[in-house]
Amino acid sequence: MHFLDQAKIFIRSGAGGPGGVSFRREKYIQYGGPDGGDGGKGGDIIFEAVPGLNTLIDFRYKQHFKAQRGGHGMGKNRTGAGADDLVIAVPVGTQVISDDGETVLLDMTEAGQREVLLRGGDGGRGNASYKTSTNRAPRNHGTGWPGEEMYVWLRLKLLADVGLVGLPNAGKSTFINQITNTKAKVGDYAFTTLKPQLGVVRHKGREFVLADIPGLIEGAADGAGIGDRFLGHIERCRVLIHLIDITGTDPAEALEIVEGELEAYGEGLDEKPRLIALNKIDLVDEELVKAFIKELKAAGARKVYPVSGATGKGMTALLNAVIDHLPAATVTERPTGELEEADERPWSPLD
Repeated sequence: MHFLDQAKIFIRSGAGGPGGVSFRREKYIQYGGPDGGDGGKGGDIIFEAVPGLNTLIDFRYKQHFKAQRGGHGMGKNRTGAGADDLVIAVPVGTQVISDDGETVLLDMTEAGQREVLLRGGDGGRGNASYKTSTNRAPRNHGTGWPGEEMYVWLRLKLLADVGLVGLPNAGKSTFINQITNTKAKVGDYAFTTLKPQLGVVRHKGREFVLADIPGLIEGAADGAGIGDRFLGHIERCRVLIHLIDITGTDPAEALEIVEGELEAYGEGLDEKPRLIALNKIDLVDEELVKAFIKELKAAGARKVYPVSGATGKGMTALLNAVIDHLPAATVTERPTGELEEADERPWSPLD
């Protein structure tokens, strides 16, 4: 399945139906009077968060969504039928944003959540409602209130408990394959991962969702390598794992680059707890590992977890630390529709 995390669509609610113009016609009743019913209400535009979806790819092939108009009012004071609402199914974690990209109109964070964005127009009045003491046979009627229409952006922000960040070729795909059921593409070159990956981690009787985003480069927060869109997928995470390649760029420099991008992006990313993991320790000797850990601590890291995504070495200590930062119930452990607040406790951004 192709991954698409942003789409622009046009939506329009249904107009109200026109009121009816009718007069009572029965045998032996000479002056039956008006009996035109009101028009029916137009359909609403409703967004619904549906579990099991993790892409907006369907909106690449359909961009226009228009609800039906209400039915016409009819004789014998019959009100026109109300139109069916148009329900647009989106993945959990989707935001509906105004056309200018500035205002978040809806934030669909719970499975089963339904929100009305555009209300259908009310039906027009039938001629029976225009009858007065001086106008006993009115022929005027309401045409129905128009619906509302607008262009909106859909932006998917994946719901995950833990986010995995790092420079390109830091070994994130191998790392996530080691501890989850994901089969992410692995390669010995930068940008092997081109789209966010999700995996479920099970550790010590707990379960949480880990999100791996493509490698960040300098300037990612400003859109370089569409890094700003990738960073959006970890906005909802409780804790971040910063993976640093011990065989790549100088670890202290790698730490500085990624931390700088998180701070530049904002949206609270720089305030989230971050666990620094020094990856690929199976490729170097122990003395070099100790030297780089010392260098990272000098650069600001409180604690460094040496790990190997290939062999699994050091993963237990890291996952124990992750669980310490998670709330009582995670995304996968939380019952549908139930929201739980994160545990209130002090932490350090580089704990």
